[in-house]
Amino acid sequence: MKKITAICAVLAAMLTLSACNTVQGIGQDVKATGSAIERAAN
Repeated sequence: MKKITAICAVLAAMLTLSACNTVQGIGQDVKATGSAIERAAN
């Protein structure tokens, strides 16, 4: 039972870390898009 709990904890940690990385990437894409729009408007 402890082994299953440990495996679940590791999987949850991996999913959390990958989600943070994905959200950061989306934020960078949105920032780049905003910058491109500002340059086009000037």
